[in-house]
Amino acid sequence: MHPLKRAVEYKGSVEFTRSELVGIIAFSLRLMDIKATKELIEKSIESGLLEEREGKLVVNEALLEEEEASEDLFNEMVGYVAKSLGWEREEVLEGIKAMRERYGDLDEKVLAYLFGLDKGVDMSKFKDRLEL
Repeated sequence: MHPLKRAVEYKGSVEFTRSELVGIIAFSLRLMDIKATKELIEKSIESGLLEEREGKLVVNEALLEEEEASEDLFNEMVGYVAKSLGWEREEVLEGIKAMRERYGDLDEKVLAYLFGLDKGVDMSKFKDRLEL
């Protein structure tokens, strides 16, 4: 589950001060450290997941749902490749990480798809679900 969704569920609201959001994600929920939480907030503002309004950060719930659906597809592909190869999920994730180093900063779903193809896994069932 996305850290912002966890924070919304924890607080029961989509509005946060910056320090409150850092505190919830880093300390209350212990999902990541302070530096990673601050980076997540900045990336979320850039991508539109968070909007700054009158000194508050407001979660864009529609975009957050899309983001979570995207993560679900990635996790589904990782699980499928792991099962097909008889590998552990961590081994597949390491392979995808190595591909990122080779091919640059492609979308993680595209990397998972390419990794499966590279290992000889039939990835055709995911082709139509990828946003290429």
